[in-house]
Amino acid sequence: MVTHTLSQTARTAEDWFSQISARYGAEGTARIQGAFAYLLEHADDLLADSGIPLTEHALATAMQLAAMGFDADTVAAALLSGLPQAALEPERLAPRFGAGLSRLVQGTLHLARMDSLLSDSPVEGGQSEALRQMLLAMTDDIRVVLIKLADRACALRELAKGDETYRRKVALDTRELYAPLANRLGVWQLKWELEDLACRYLEPDTYKKIAKQLDERRIEREAYIEQVIQRLSSELTREGLKDFAIAGRPKHIASILAKMRKKQLSFEEVYDVRAVRVLVRDVKDCYHVLGLVHHLWQPIPGQFDDYISRPKGNGYRSLHTAVIGPEDKALEVQIRTFDMHQEAELGMAAHWRYKEGGGGEKLQEKIAWLRQLLAWKNELADSAELAEQFKTELVHDEVYALTPQGRVVALAAGATPIDFAYAVHTDLGHRCRGAKVDGVLVPLDTPLKTGQRVEILTTKEGGPSRDWLNPALGFLKTSRARAKVRQWFRQQDLDTHIHEGRETVEREIQRLGLINVNLEKLAARLKFAKLEELFAAVGRGDLGPGNLSRALQDEFQPPPPKPLVGRRRSKETPSGVIVEGEANMLTSIAGCCKPAPPDAIVGYTTQGRGVSIHRADCQVIKRLPENRRARLLQAEWGKADKQVFEVDVVVLAQDRAGLLKDITEIFAQEKLNVVRVNTLSHDGEARMEFTCEVHDIGQLSRFLGRVTHVRGVYQARRK
Repeated sequence: MVTHTLSQTARTAEDWFSQISARYGAEGTARIQGAFAYLLEHADDLLADSGIPLTEHALATAMQLAAMGFDADTVAAALLSGLPQAALEPERLAPRFGAGLSRLVQGTLHLARMDSLLSDSPVEGGQSEALRQMLLAMTDDIRVVLIKLADRACALRELAKGDETYRRKVALDTRELYAPLANRLGVWQLKWELEDLACRYLEPDTYKKIAKQLDERRIEREAYIEQVIQRLSSELTREGLKDFAIAGRPKHIASILAKMRKKQLSFEEVYDVRAVRVLVRDVKDCYHVLGLVHHLWQPIPGQFDDYISRPKGNGYRSLHTAVIGPEDKALEVQIRTFDMHQEAELGMAAHWRYKEGGGGEKLQEKIAWLRQLLAWKNELADSAELAEQFKTELVHDEVYALTPQGRVVALAAGATPIDFAYAVHTDLGHRCRGAKVDGVLVPLDTPLKTGQRVEILTTKEGGPSRDWLNPALGFLKTSRARAKVRQWFRQQDLDTHIHEGRETVEREIQRLGLINVNLEKLAARLKFAKLEELFAAVGRGDLGPGNLSRALQDEFQPPPPKPLVGRRRSKETPSGVIVEGEANMLTSIAGCCKPAPPDAIVGYTTQGRGVSIHRADCQVIKRLPENRRARLLQAEWGKADKQVFEVDVVVLAQDRAGLLKDITEIFAQEKLNVVRVNTLSHDGEARMEFTCEVHDIGQLSRFLGRVTHVRGVYQARRK
């Protein structure tokens, strides 16, 4: 069976060679024949993606390109492009076909990679435009894209009886990517076929319904158009116009369906189901013909557009009108000069812009020059000149790399894997430690190229390196990535300053012996919007120790000394503290360590405020210089059943909703009065500081034991 197919394909090829010999001459035809012979040598029994023999598919693609007027190298490359990569290595092709054809074939391999990515990740909405740009940017010769478009058109024809799932996948890619690309490049013959076949496979019922409606009236419509042409021709001749052409406009089902949906029309309401186009020599003749058409038939209000006096922004020029024609049927008429028609049909007018409802201005400008190179039917641009213009003009300042899932990421030219990581996600950039490009490990300063598939290797924790910000090392190209790295380091420095500032403020409060210090009030006094801003200013050194000390003393004066009362021999004291055997001495509980029974305690004689009671292990006491240690006094707890003492508690936990509520409920259940709360959340961690009143440490221990069982809490301790 395979042998029979090969022989049939070979006979078809021989007949075709004889037909094209006049167009391509002996040298061009020999070049195409040589490519076909190479295809037969290496194709064996290989199948195209559509499921038919590769030789048959490649020949169909080449024949279509030849029929459209492409050069011999393009046709020959189409014959070779489907072969395995091993058969297409430059060292094998260049000696036999020359370096130019070899490079053209290598370009087709890039697009084969694109097809494999699309098979992994279907094209969706926002990715379509990026993929179209990438297809253009990844080639060194625009003919590569045109080979792919012809290849796709042939594949769609061949899939008519193939697997339905695969057929729908190919049709979806065609509708989203290849048909719009053909439209942009002005290859209308391929555009309409791609759109119609995609519509046929994706919406078979709708396609068949419109096709049936068109077919039912085909004979009637053709007779009607012929009647219009004869009437209009005789009228133009009678008016003295000699150089003109009138023809019916071919109708495409996808175009009709798009118009019905866009304008919410029924099939009967689509004006251009019956349409003619009039071509004349001069602009003045266009308006002359328009007047005659409106004289012959009544114009339909709101259906006239003058794109000659007011061309579209993309340069498109023509007169469009719709009239009530013979038999009271709607008729569309387009009027333009032969030159305007050449421009519109072959790309000079960038017809895609208004058909697709807009497009990126940047891409529009860069593709505009291509339209002038695609007048394939009349004259072919020199292949070398075409490639050179393409290299220097098209998307030269951007590269388009892909994620492992096939998402296209647009980057500035010269961008590195780190730039790529930050473009995908900020956290991915922070944790980037390595990269694979097309499956190969590369240094992080490697410039990326369009079409490469990039995989970022990460660590679970950590952040960027300061080396990345060194321009001499070349790790970062994009300003976005540099900004993200700088922001990360600013945040890290801020956290350090806040931590250091908090410790400095706490030490100063302890040194001054202050109690009931409201830090939020202190921050507001010093004109800081948040407490963290106060800590950061202290940590950075913006707020010096002297200014901090004065602010604390001005805002939070120590309690005035209580008057001394007559001494009693009783060992009991209202504060519950006995100093050197005396129960009635003036005492105060130190705010630095907040002792409570049964903590081991010690007294310290202050100037004017009596004896300050500290825990025996208080850091303030341990750091006392030798010349002040003589002020230390022995102290012990007396008997005071109703006395309460303030203690500080620190709770560390994973931050979550309802955490503070759960902890305060335990305070209430243990009958502990909370006099101050300070909380701080950062990176999912909560630090809560409470000052509460207890009768003794046993009561505090019970509370801490219960708090450690609250969900998310991993530490609860006395400060």
